[in-house]
Amino acid sequence: MGDTLRSVAKYCLLLILALAAPPAAIPMGGPVPRPLDLIAASPSRPPFSGRLSPESLLVKSLLEIQHARMDKALSDINAVLRLNPNFKLAHLIKGDLLLARAQAITNLGNVPNAPAQQVAGLRDEARVRLQRYLEQPPLNLIPRYLLQLQPQQKYAIVVDTSKSRLYLFKNQDGVPRYVADYYVTSGKNGAEKVKEGDERTPIGVYFVTSSLSKTQLGDFYGPEAFPISYPNEWDKRMGRNGHGIWLHGTPGSTYSRPPRASSGCVVLTNPDLNALGKVLQIGLTPVIISDGIDWIDAEEWREQRKTLEHQLETWRRDWESMDTARYLSHYAKDFRAGAQDLTQWARQKRQVNEHKSWIKVNLSRVSIFGYPGKDDMAVVTFDQDYKSNNLSNQMRKRQYWKLENHRWKIVYEGAVG
Repeated sequence: MGDTLRSVAKYCLLLILALAAPPAAIPMGGPVPRPLDLIAASPSRPPFSGRLSPESLLVKSLLEIQHARMDKALSDINAVLRLNPNFKLAHLIKGDLLLARAQAITNLGNVPNAPAQQVAGLRDEARVRLQRYLEQPPLNLIPRYLLQLQPQQKYAIVVDTSKSRLYLFKNQDGVPRYVADYYVTSGKNGAEKVKEGDERTPIGVYFVTSSLSKTQLGDFYGPEAFPISYPNEWDKRMGRNGHGIWLHGTPGSTYSRPPRASSGCVVLTNPDLNALGKVLQIGLTPVIISDGIDWIDAEEWREQRKTLEHQLETWRRDWESMDTARYLSHYAKDFRAGAQDLTQWARQKRQVNEHKSWIKVNLSRVSIFGYPGKDDMAVVTFDQDYKSNNLSNQMRKRQYWKLENHRWKIVYEGAVG
């Protein structure tokens, strides 16, 4: 019995230590830190107290195994399964705990004749769920993408496909504040979607466009689905295609899916989707998908936001000035607006301004988002109220700004459909 317990503890210890810290962080020549010590050292770690989520209970069970507290580990796993009988990973761990009473096991799900692909997916799920608790995200920082939420945008979503995690932020007087995070599944072939059928999850800035009920979809997508605006304007310019990228849930028979198992959608457990669905706003909530999040402190966040706000305001004033050359200096060499390139755009603006005696432009409901994977690009969306001596109109407009020779310039501009 002692040998089998030690074998279970060993495989959990190796799994946990592999995720806990890079090799350089483990002291050489001294005692190896215990996983529980590593967790306790994290000031942002949510404590294992109060009412625990199924994920917290599962992680707690694995840590109990590492300390050879098998009865406690089994009790925690049974609690998980009472909450969610279809949690396949919890069933796998329970099977290991029961098997360990009879024989030594050396790996998670080390059962003869087990379906290899299914077990590999569950091992991946165990790793990323443990990773969330052993490598705490820096929640005192801000994802660099959330530079400015418009007042009506109450929440924002940032998805990290590399860690299979979705983060929810609340707009608190213009500052994004962390609310919660959830385990998610993404594309079978990873991130950076390029074409229809490649089974990848797109990287970019998107928005929730609609809501689809279970009666419209059937059981496979869970209680609800929320399509997002892939392909966006930049995707189309880059020649990316495909459709049907959604936030959705799982079939009733499945609690969660492995980290890489969807055809490109972002998939949550049904309880998590229900919680998230309560705060999503159709046409408003941004969904920013990245393959690894860049976190910045409040000072850098304010500086980046201030810089782009200044650029936008300068563009607005230069448009009002009717100094066409100054106005056009804000547009990049590779600018495009629909079928127009910069030369055609400039010609049109010069012709229009010949008939103007005054122009007034007001911008409101401004949002600014950094573009994932591109430190030199931002997406700016606003309501534009344009008035002149011979024309007045209002529209929702979107621009993509990009650094060109250390200066922010517009590479795309168009109305939001």
